[in-house]
Amino acid sequence: MVDEPIGRSAVPGEQRMDSYPEFMRHPRNKIASGQQATPGVEGYVFDGADGSQMAFWTCSAIAASAAHTHDYDEYMLVVQGCYTLIMDGRRIPVKAGEEYLIPRGTLHAGEVLAGTRTIHAFGGHRADRVQS
Repeated sequence: MVDEPIGRSAVPGEQRMDSYPEFMRHPRNKIASGQQATPGVEGYVFDGADGSQMAFWTCSAIAASAAHTHDYDEYMLVVQGCYTLIMDGRRIPVKAGEEYLIPRGTLHAGEVLAGTRTIHAFGGHRADRVQS
């Protein structure tokens, strides 16, 4: 496999990353397409010993997720780009370097710009992997 260019980092004089490192994008951790709430998103999931999960998503096109809830808290961090949360009729842009906690049971939707990368931590099981 050919390594992709990494890009530039937030550290002056260093390269910024435009994708997650290859080890984080291992095919065995890829989220099944039917588990993606947002079309055009590629994601990878890692499991905690307590049943929690962390997901790393990259959006290749402008997209939106339908309104939904979870039975557990969701924490998100935008690594690159912008993810606009929609909750209680409010539009909350979450930009690179910003984070947001969505309490369990909160109805929320979202809109994402192409090129956006996010990290989400879920207090429960959120996604299944592609079956190999």
